Amino acid sequence: MEMIMGKEYGYVAIVVVVYCCLNMWMGFQVVKARKKYKVNFPNLYALESENKNAKIFNCVQRGHQNSLEMMPVFFILIVLGGMGHPCVSAALGLFYTVTRYFYFTGYSTGDPQNRLTIGYFIFSISFLGICL
Repeated sequence: MEMIMGKEYGYVAIVVVVYCCLNMWMGFQVVKARKKYKVNFPNLYALESENKNAKIFNCVQRGHQNSLEMMPVFFILIVLGGMGHPCVSAALGLFYTVTRYFYFTGYSTGDPQNRLTIGYFIFSISFLGICL
């Protein structure tokens, strides 16, 4: 297996694990927001007519949900790209993961426009690099 992927492929695996840890942390943030804003299961989102903090909770939930939606594409691209260029793929993947953090924290403020700060633009550039 080492001959096919190279010695540096472990960096790609580490980035995948780091991204999973980030997603777990985001999930914990959603659980904390559920308790804080009193949004019970099975409701995925809060209704503004029933909860005055619905917008803030929904932004936290949406930030995590968006990350989950992008996860399969990210994993496929980093794994495949890492077979040919493991160091470049790992570096771009780590960069993408860091920007995902800023995207989520900006979104979680309750103002969806805050996700469009520097994290969003760097995230777009790094994701494009991973795709290439």
